Amino acid sequence: MDTIFALATAQGRAGVSVVRISGPSAFACASKLAGTLPPPRQAGVRTLSDSDGQPVDQALVLTFQSPASFTGEDVVELHLHGSIAVVSAVLRLLASGDARIAEPGEFTRRALENDKMDLAQVEGLGDLIEAETEAQRQQALRIVSGAFGKKIETWRGDLIRAAALIEVTIDFADEDVPVDVTPEVQSLLGQVKADVAAELSGFAAAERIRSGFEVAIVGAPNVGKSTLLNALAKRDAAITSARAGTTRDVIEVRMDLGGLAVTLLDTAGLRDGEDEVEAEGISRAIQRAEVADLRVFLTDNIDDLPLQPRDGDVVVSPKADKRSDKTNAISGLTGYGVPELISKMTERLSMMAQGAGLATQERHRSAMVEAITLLDQAERFVGAGSAHYDIAAEEIRIAIRSLEAIVGRVDVESLLDEIFSSFCLGK
Repeated sequence: MDTIFALATAQGRAGVSVVRISGPSAFACASKLAGTLPPPRQAGVRTLSDSDGQPVDQALVLTFQSPASFTGEDVVELHLHGSIAVVSAVLRLLASGDARIAEPGEFTRRALENDKMDLAQVEGLGDLIEAETEAQRQQALRIVSGAFGKKIETWRGDLIRAAALIEVTIDFADEDVPVDVTPEVQSLLGQVKADVAAELSGFAAAERIRSGFEVAIVGAPNVGKSTLLNALAKRDAAITSARAGTTRDVIEVRMDLGGLAVTLLDTAGLRDGEDEVEAEGISRAIQRAEVADLRVFLTDNIDDLPLQPRDGDVVVSPKADKRSDKTNAISGLTGYGVPELISKMTERLSMMAQGAGLATQERHRSAMVEAITLLDQAERFVGAGSAHYDIAAEEIRIAIRSLEAIVGRVDVESLLDEIFSSFCLGK
């Protein structure tokens, strides 16, 4: 396997920049620049020099000997002064030697291939890098820690036990088997199926934490939806005007709400459109609001709108700044009622986020749905008697493979290029 290197920190000027080298020649490549290297898992200050012996930088050098490293290979990290010129010089010197520049995600891919991580952990690491909010960070960290892989390994062990019990019965079909394995097999299948179903029930919340909740602000034209959006976003994200029908398309603003990633949607005012463009905007507004996780209705009369609130939606009266009675009213212009609205939205979304599972990707969900279907069939065949045990055992084996695919044990080669293409060079 080639020795690879890359800048592991962000491009551009910085206080410190880290260059990572991994592979069979990592120590040799680093020695050409730094001379003697510090012992594994220890740091030492070294002067990096070019082939003519001219100093390039004074760096902190760390070495990690295989397999005790992130990639499972020999790894060296060069902690450089974060000058663009210094980093460029070091990368140029490494490229002239026995190493090559890493491809996006190649360090993590090697960690996967060397059994330092499973595929679910790799995806969690990608989510951790992209995390914008505290909830996303916590969720990604749980997956990176291997919690999902451990759960799947438990399911796998129980299913292997169930398949083994059935196959023993098949192997000794012509002899008297002293114990009826059916009750234990049914118990194992039922327990795994219940556990997988419980994990599936938390998928929607987990996926929303990962991708973000959507909150739509809806109401009639000119009730202050865009003004409220600007107040919540704390910037002029939407055009406001006294003229009704100003908002024609759905305007999206990303924000952090109580540690949750939220996309606010400012929608067109709900009325009979006066022209084709406004009518299309209203149609889009209704479509987006119908699938939003939470809707904030600005209205005095909910029956006047073509969209009705669901349980958990927030209904408030608009333009509190023009009212003598401000009960349950809000004003994006003055900020009256905005903190209370934020509190209600945070409470509602936090409740939706409760019970989030570890499965965050659509492929996780699909694999678990398939496994439950296969286990249902296996249970039926086991219940039909020993004549159907061979079919039941095969259904269990296929269910095991479905679950194994989540952590990358089988049938995931086609996914790897897509997953790692989103990683940066140094990861």
